[in-house]
Amino acid sequence: MYPEDRVLVAYVPHPKDFEIVKTDGWYRIPQKHAPKGLHAEYFAFYFGRRFGQEKWAIHYYAPQLGNELTTRLALFPDQPDHPRAQEMYYKVQLGPLQKLSQPIISLRWRRITFLHSTWDRFQDATEINDLFVDGEPYVDRLYATLKEQGIQAERNYTIREEGAEYVLPLVVLCKNGRIDLTQAQIQQNQGDPAKLAQKIADSVSAAGGPIL
Repeated sequence: MYPEDRVLVAYVPHPKDFEIVKTDGWYRIPQKHAPKGLHAEYFAFYFGRRFGQEKWAIHYYAPQLGNELTTRLALFPDQPDHPRAQEMYYKVQLGPLQKLSQPIISLRWRRITFLHSTWDRFQDATEINDLFVDGEPYVDRLYATLKEQGIQAERNYTIREEGAEYVLPLVVLCKNGRIDLTQAQIQQNQGDPAKLAQKIADSVSAAGGPIL
């Protein structure tokens, strides 16, 4: 294990899908939805709402041994009439499944299909936002500075409003609104992140404080 080893967090919607991971040692990804970074050294699994008390968290990970492209029918020969039987899937072969001593949780519900991280971040993470590596280093520093001040920000946050969808680098959800960090603000504030963090903290206070 090396700090720069890649970790791909993959969404598992249903316990029966994770049962395949546990008993057969593989995970499937539709070719048309395959993410970049498919050849990550490790796969971690983020559980959806059907997992009861384990939902919205990462509890397990495993090393990737390799992958191959095949049809869904080859993966599930007992389902020849499935509507996606002839579609192509990556079959990701996994090594021994490992359970984290402490799960990496999502403080607020968020749908994650795939999330890229690194082994060093994965080891140190306590919640999902600690894992993000895609984004500018400035956002990393700003996120860490806000966290030190007791303000939990959300990274790569998807906004859906007025028929549009876009992703903001960082937001803070407040009791009386939402504080957004846009790409334009990042370009305008490339100095000391502590100064921008203080501005955000003041805005959070004015908006009734963060939603913890």
